[in-house]
Amino acid sequence: MHGWLSSDYSTRAADTFSPYEHGEVFVLDDGGEVDLDLGNYERFLDIRLTKDNNLTTGKIYQSVITKERRGDYLGKTVQVVPHITDAIQEWVMQQAKVSVDDDGVEPQVCVIELGGTVGDIESMPFIEAFRQFQFKVKRENFLFSLVSLVPQPSTTGEQKTKPTHNSVRELCGLGLSPDLIVCRCSTPLEAAVKEKISMFCHVEPEQVICIHDVSSVYKVPLLMEDQGMVDFFADG
Repeated sequence: MHGWLSSDYSTRAADTFSPYEHGEVFVLDDGGEVDLDLGNYERFLDIRLTKDNNLTTGKIYQSVITKERRGDYLGKTVQVVPHITDAIQEWVMQQAKVSVDDDGVEPQVCVIELGGTVGDIESMPFIEAFRQFQFKVKRENFLFSLVSLVPQPSTTGEQKTKPTHNSVRELCGLGLSPDLIVCRCSTPLEAAVKEKISMFCHVEPEQVICIHDVSSVYKVPLLMEDQGMVDFFADG
């Protein structure tokens, strides 16, 4: 299994990030200074990642501008679509084939985290790139999971689903329809809330996964397994 992070940060790497905003950087075996998320991937998946597993907007634009200056585009007008979106897809295809284990075997599954929030202007090139990517690799080889917050105000205790509805509606308008909706909440999702998300977000109830607050982060994979997430991947 392969895991990596694509980020809408315009910086090229995380070495200049302020720890007050992002926490400490994580240093990979090849010296790459990256977001802490990459450290979580290594720990949970027992893999070894490189700096190329951390894709930022800055890296993509630098790559495209370098190609343009070199004349690779033969004088064509360089645009976000198709040049930036193509560069994102090419990076994904290339890195997905790189082994992350000592055995040197090509990974069978590649997990990509697209950071940011639905609607952020910075992430639009990535959204469009993955909209195209799902057809390039065929829909049966592409699974899209949306992580959405289900707030629960302390004054009422009611779990609110509207933010999730709005996120899914906007994503569908951009050409991406979630296969799984992973709900972050403070307490387990009520059955009626799960049904409501299912009805308004065009997924089956079993495709709504609840990740509520737990005492240890290592219990999160067990929550996913208990709700059939592994079976969903296997059946897909």
